[in-house]
Amino acid sequence: MKNKSLVNDYIIRAEHRLAAVNVLVQRKSWADVVRESQEIVELCLKALLRSAKIAVPQIHDVGKILKEEISKLPKKAQPHVAKLAKISHKLRRDRELAFYGSEDLTPSDFYEQKDGESAFEEATWVYRTVASIIK
Repeated sequence: MKNKSLVNDYIIRAEHRLAAVNVLVQRKSWADVVRESQEIVELCLKALLRSAKIAVPQIHDVGKILKEEISKLPKKAQPHVAKLAKISHKLRRDRELAFYGSEDLTPSDFYEQKDGESAFEEATWVYRTVASIIK
């Protein structure tokens, strides 16, 4: 965790992704909205961990780590940990499926408007919450 500029980089990149996902919402590309929303959440949560000098593993869902290390997180983050972890876990489940699909599932047919809108709303909340805590 020697690269301190990663915290800001993760938040800036998450903000750029939010703008990109807004375009995907307008185009009703719900599978892509779900996938990209997961990446926003992942970047934000890893920025939060790094800001607290907590080792960040190369995994997509760091919700468990947030819960385990809650006492090391900024005080303003602690009340939000359960919700942050829940969102991370939920979107992580859909990460590969929303992108690749499977033999019996085509992402563009499977993911609906409610899925995309929910994922985007959650990603937006995570971004705003984390950005306000670490800035």
